[in-house]
Amino acid sequence: MRPATWRDKVGPVLRNILSVGGLTLASRVLGFVRDVVTAALLGAGPVADAFFVALRLPNHFRALLAEGAFNAAFVPVFARLTVASGRPRALLFAEQVLALMVVSQLVLLVIFELVMPGFMHLFAPGFADQPEKFGLAVLFTRITFPYLLFIAIVSLTGALLNALGRFAAAAAAPILLNAILILAQLVLSAFLPTVGHALAWGVLAAGLAQFLFLLWSCHRAGVRLSLPRPRLTPDVRQFLRVLGPAALGAGVLQINLFADTLIASFLPTGAVSYLYYADRLNQLPLGVVGIAIGTVLLPAMSRHLKRGDTAAAAHDQNRAFELSLLLTLPAAVAFLAVAEPIVAVLFQRQSFVAADAAATAATLTAYAIGLPAFVLIRSVLPGFYAREDTATPVRIAVVAVAVNIGLKLVLMGPLLQVGLALATSLSSWLNFVLLALALRRRGFLALDARFKRGLLPLAAATVGMAIALKLAQLGLAPWFEIPGLTGRVAALAALIAIGGAVFATLALLLGAVDRAELRRVLRRRS
Repeated sequence: MRPATWRDKVGPVLRNILSVGGLTLASRVLGFVRDVVTAALLGAGPVADAFFVALRLPNHFRALLAEGAFNAAFVPVFARLTVASGRPRALLFAEQVLALMVVSQLVLLVIFELVMPGFMHLFAPGFADQPEKFGLAVLFTRITFPYLLFIAIVSLTGALLNALGRFAAAAAAPILLNAILILAQLVLSAFLPTVGHALAWGVLAAGLAQFLFLLWSCHRAGVRLSLPRPRLTPDVRQFLRVLGPAALGAGVLQINLFADTLIASFLPTGAVSYLYYADRLNQLPLGVVGIAIGTVLLPAMSRHLKRGDTAAAAHDQNRAFELSLLLTLPAAVAFLAVAEPIVAVLFQRQSFVAADAAATAATLTAYAIGLPAFVLIRSVLPGFYAREDTATPVRIAVVAVAVNIGLKLVLMGPLLQVGLALATSLSSWLNFVLLALALRRRGFLALDARFKRGLLPLAAATVGMAIALKLAQLGLAPWFEIPGLTGRVAALAALIAIGGAVFATLALLLGAVDRAELRRVLRRRS
């Protein structure tokens, strides 16, 4: 039998990243359709601000208790149990964690439904002087909050499938969320007082749909989870020991978003909505690249390290850095160069006027500065989590959050919501640099020759693309002024195509992309 080669080790990781990235891209594209519909029907007024606050609250707790912290704690422990004791022991551990999660989420749900009006004074205190907006925020949050129970179980089942090497179902689940929210606005809003009411009930329905879809996916994969009585077994205790720092770290990171909501509630009406729409655009490359890399890299590195193959783990992490920059630098530069036509074509119509588009575009450019850092953080964190070290990222995140909040308070006066987005971007770069330095000091991060060799060509290709975009924008300017949607969409599509073609050509000619590996990946995909 021939020895394993780098191609054998890296091939599955790249294929899985492409698979997750493709499904996430489909979800994000549908999410754009959803946001276009939302901007047209809901706009950026008081009802929109109230709904986006209501949507953000369960998302805070989802990220805190379900997705980020849970994955960081669950996947390495599940991988260790699978290698050491076999799959039955690992699946028993998953059932025990499921029981604990269901009980804790039910308790959390009851508490927050009871205290919601009081909590809203803490979460969005600036709304208190506007009774209608405050009342809608409380109502919408009470409707959407049960979504957290469903999505917590979705996170567990998705992490379980990822740990078993099955990535498609969890990556496809958000497609249901976007499809249901589009239908809610187009159909359900006719029977409810506002589009915001329809969206709130749509969020709850989407949580239930994703829950049923992931259960069905587990059944197809031959995994049938029961719900035992919650018990603190040794495996669960180990999981909780890892989860504690991870939850604290996720909680620290959520303070960034919490601070955005709290501070933005004191800014003029529309600030919360501008942050939301700009972040949704920024989330397209972040979701497609960052989530795909983080989802695939953590279980891959966990398996390598549990087997003692540190060289393969290091190689995978270098390729994750390489792919992160290759796919996010051009997106960030595109947002910086042509944010205004992107926002105007996608969102500016009906209730979303030109002033809303201009404010959202300015906010998007501030987020774009931090886009590469957002994705690189997803690539460096598995280096800690795969070693079951969730404490170090917490300490670093505390520093980054403190800097972030300080910058927000300084920048919100002169820059309004743009200052909040800029503070988030700058603190994210600080977070990444500190994480990378900590990993390097321990000898767990060494940038290889291939990664270093590609940095200068990548930078040159990105600069060339930026110049091409600005020139193309000038040439296409008359098309963006044509009344109606068709001409403007065609102009934006041409602008994106020109930028993408220039970057791809330069990246290949200058050597920013490994042509041999690209051919291998394309052959595997075909």
